[in-house]
Amino acid sequence: MDADSGKVSQLTAEEEFRASCAKEMALLDLMESTGYNMVQENGQRKYGGPPPDWEGPPPPRGCEVFVGKIPRDMYEDELVPLFDRAGKIYELRLMMEFSGANRGYAFVTYTNRDAAQRAIQMLDNYEVYPGKFIGVCMSLDNCRLFIGSIPKDKWKDEIMEEMKKVTDGVMDVIVYPSSTDKSRNRGFAFVEYESHKAAAMARRKLSLGSLQLWGHTIQVDWAEPEKDVDDEVMQRVKVLYVRNLMLGTTNETLRQEFSRFKPGSVERVKKLTDYAFIHYRYRDDAITALSLMNGAIIDGATVEVMLAKPAVIKDGSGTLCVQHLSTGSCSDTNSVVAASVRPHRSVLMRFKPAMSDVTNTNNRTRVSPEDQDRCTVPLVPGTPLSPTSLLALNMCQISSAVSLLDFYCRKNYWSEPEYQLYSTLGQNGTLLLLYKVVIPSTQSTYIPDKLCVLLDDAKELAAQTTLWNLGSVQLTHTHSGTAFPSCLPPPLTPPLPSLSPLSRPSNEPASQAHRLYFSSQSPFY
Repeated sequence: MDADSGKVSQLTAEEEFRASCAKEMALLDLMESTGYNMVQENGQRKYGGPPPDWEGPPPPRGCEVFVGKIPRDMYEDELVPLFDRAGKIYELRLMMEFSGANRGYAFVTYTNRDAAQRAIQMLDNYEVYPGKFIGVCMSLDNCRLFIGSIPKDKWKDEIMEEMKKVTDGVMDVIVYPSSTDKSRNRGFAFVEYESHKAAAMARRKLSLGSLQLWGHTIQVDWAEPEKDVDDEVMQRVKVLYVRNLMLGTTNETLRQEFSRFKPGSVERVKKLTDYAFIHYRYRDDAITALSLMNGAIIDGATVEVMLAKPAVIKDGSGTLCVQHLSTGSCSDTNSVVAASVRPHRSVLMRFKPAMSDVTNTNNRTRVSPEDQDRCTVPLVPGTPLSPTSLLALNMCQISSAVSLLDFYCRKNYWSEPEYQLYSTLGQNGTLLLLYKVVIPSTQSTYIPDKLCVLLDDAKELAAQTTLWNLGSVQLTHTHSGTAFPSCLPPPLTPPLPSLSPLSRPSNEPASQAHRLYFSSQSPFY
């Protein structure tokens, strides 16, 4: 028996050796056929970076994708030909174990952003082996650190000088004034480094705990990275984001200041604590206001003005930029965000096309050119159709919070959210509805603060509330402040006493002339 066991062990070892040699030969053949180099260091194997014929600086941010759920016995000889279909690869980094197996994920950098987007559309949820599907999404090369617990009397030059003493590669420092006292900072800053490697080395050094700045023990963590936005989308934005406002500055003051160059150009103003959104009727007016008002003084405060950015969800890391939902009317984009005054929060503004943009002529609906993205297109017989993953869509194609929440859960490899329906009777006998959202993967429950008359509104509100809370709980380095108001209309009736489970409303009319939302502050919460 012992002799037989020894023979089996010897055969197994020989088979493993032959398989290892075959893999090494396949990698050597790949290097010879492509001309790319391959180096293993710091727990990763790097293919390329740069390619053999590359000249100039590395590709810009937005060219790298994250690849997850890679089979542990799959290597560059199979990954490179697969990802090369989307475009020219600048670099592929496969994370490796000491045993020689891969760690199940990799990063692929392309020579341009279009190729990276193509890789996501082509290869996300792609079956590489029978029953084995990989996930592909955008990777963000983070070069920014959050530095907390700094003295509130320190400003940019002092912070940069101190950070350069203890870390290398410091490029910039971002610090915000307090919303109540513009002569003091908020107790935190962001430090931008020349590369992700420099930022990682600085984070490791500053996280030791023994290092103090100005006699204070500081907090250090990765900042939420800013997202790159497609230029084509930004060309349609006509909403300005304004920060560093005084708390006492009113909507009317902002309307007057931002339309002074052209009275009547501002469509709507929405101010929240010390930042605001200025909606213009025409993009040209927004661009003009941007050039005139950035750096202007309003009520004694020097304001910063920028174009609002389309909403995005963070991908591979499994987190979401904090998103607050609010009303709005903007026909050029379905959703708009901007970095707020709080540490790397982003503000998600949910918009619907204005009624003025849609007219009816001879019983035919005509949509204005600015809202053509939401038009339908006839399906011509013979048009080729192919299955598409939800994650392959652009964010501007998702216009509901329910779909956005589904997108977020899929992006984090969570199970689908569960919606549990509840109801109560209003003072006039109307059946009022509320959905509770349960995410089994995180064992979390989210409940909105309003009741709805329509079933679809209740579900949309529940999804919006969940997105808001998911962002809030994951961003730990934040300043306390007034919560962003709900995206739906204010309460119309006093609070209601109780809610009861309901499978589905049975006597609710199919349509309503108007939509109602009610506050639901009750013991149920």
